[in-house]
Amino acid sequence: MTGKILIVDDEKDMLILLTRIITEKTDYDVVTTHNSLNAIEILENQPINLIITDLKMPKMDGIALLEQAKKIQPTAVVVVMTAYATIETAVEATRKGAFDYIAKPFRKERILLTINNAMKLQSLTQENKALLNSLKQQKKFSSIIGFSQAITLILRGIEQVAQSSATVLICGESGTGKELVAMAIHYHSHRNNNPFITVNCTAMPEQIIESELFGHVKGAFTGAWKDKKGLVEEADGGTLFFDEIGDLNMVMQAKLLRLLQEAEYKPVGGLTTKHVDIRFLAATNQDLTKLIAEKRFREDLFYRLNVINFQLPPLRDRKEDIPILAHHFLEKHTMLNKKEIHRIDSEAMSALMAKKWRGNVRELENVIERGVVFCRSDHIELSDIFPEKSHIPPYFLFDQDIYDIPFKEAKENVIKAFHQSYIVSILKQSNGNISRAAERAGLQRQYLHRLIKDENINVESLKENM
Repeated sequence: MTGKILIVDDEKDMLILLTRIITEKTDYDVVTTHNSLNAIEILENQPINLIITDLKMPKMDGIALLEQAKKIQPTAVVVVMTAYATIETAVEATRKGAFDYIAKPFRKERILLTINNAMKLQSLTQENKALLNSLKQQKKFSSIIGFSQAITLILRGIEQVAQSSATVLICGESGTGKELVAMAIHYHSHRNNNPFITVNCTAMPEQIIESELFGHVKGAFTGAWKDKKGLVEEADGGTLFFDEIGDLNMVMQAKLLRLLQEAEYKPVGGLTTKHVDIRFLAATNQDLTKLIAEKRFREDLFYRLNVINFQLPPLRDRKEDIPILAHHFLEKHTMLNKKEIHRIDSEAMSALMAKKWRGNVRELENVIERGVVFCRSDHIELSDIFPEKSHIPPYFLFDQDIYDIPFKEAKENVIKAFHQSYIVSILKQSNGNISRAAERAGLQRQYLHRLIKDENINVESLKENM
């Protein structure tokens, strides 16, 4: 076990003695100082695992140093030493957060045992902190999978806007993960301990959507036997997410606009105005500007919703994410179906890469789930996921199974294979004309040139074979 120990004592002989004991019997690095104020400077400039400090020192005693150390490096473990041991000082040191209290003179075995236990505690504290941070991140981004530039930008955008109160409009085709982004914004915000409520604007019948949203009072209409709380009230203090906002009728759009502008509403049949504190998020797979031109969506509501806009890319525009997504869904559905399937073979993966994915990530998950159900071995084959097709020309193949090599290396292989296959294809479509190929691909000509050079693609050879 490695780590760094800071020893603070105004007696230089004690510093020499402790340094010799620790360096002879352990692999820990030791930093010493006879000045407690200098110890503060050390703590501010380098990570320390364990602090061993004398109690009685000029300028700043061990208890004061302990308090300051806990503010600067909260995970550092502190052991207090003193030649003037009393029950009162031991109790005070422990209450302030000291791990142990050692009376001078001490036996070598005693100090080494204390150091060993203290360093184990510090290591566990660091591991727990890392685990909690990891779990927190997984909760926020657990279902947003991918390493493509498009997804990286989305995740970065979520972190930037989550702590604000701004309304966010999330646009993208069906199956691109709009609700997942909305949930990530909520769980990354200061409202994450309060409700996240989804309003499915497509699924709610027009005649009851107002009651579902705003609630109603007893007797408001036939069948209203008692007061009912609406989704808006349930979301108070949290986040209200309108999924497929483009399907909301014009009457409800007007009432929603008032809710967004004034943060107030009236239950159906009610006379009292209620106020709420809500973060609003909305999503759509439609072109709202087109709906505005067709008089099917309010322009003023659009501008209230479109404070911040996320455009989610379709899966066909981030094909480099398909292998990692496929493997994620493979793990999920093998567990749900209690099967032992470890990989997707190269031919099947090539077929996944070649597909257009009009249903995006949702469709990909469905295909992998079907493959898991039909699979009869420890790996998914082409016939498991596309039984209707005996053969699909490979999009690209891997020299080795990407799931048997480290992630970084697998990622590099996938990207390299994608670059080679895509560039060759786009050049063939453009008859070897690099300018035309760059325009077709939406790339700068210079960037395409660099990719061709990096991948050692012989353009003249391609022209000869056309």
